Amino acid sequence: MDRVITVLAWWWAATPLILLIPVIAHVRGAPEVREQFGRMFGSAALISAVAAPAMGFALALVRHRPQARRRFAVMGAVSAVPVLFFWVFGVLLAECPDGSHC
Repeated sequence: MDRVITVLAWWWAATPLILLIPVIAHVRGAPEVREQFGRMFGSAALISAVAAPAMGFALALVRHRPQARRRFAVMGAVSAVPVLFFWVFGVLLAECPDGSHC
C-alpha cells in the first residue's frame, strides 16, 4: 500500500509538468504540439490535480494511515485553489463576444 500512496503523491506532483509540456514544446520551436495536444494535456493535468488527491485520501482513509491522509488533504486543498480559479474566471465569469448568448 505504501507504494500506491507514493505513486499517487508523485502523480500529483507531476501535474504542473503535464500542464507545461505543450508550452515548453511551443517555446522550443514546435507550435503544432501546443495546437494539437494543448487541450489534451490541460485535461490530463486537471484530472491529475483532482483524482490523485481524492484517490490517495480514500486509500489512506481505508488503510488507516493518518499521516498520508493529512498529506492528501493538503494536496487536495492546494489543487482546489487553481481549479476553482480557472472554473470561476474561465467558465462562470467568461466574457462573451458581442452578439453571443453564453
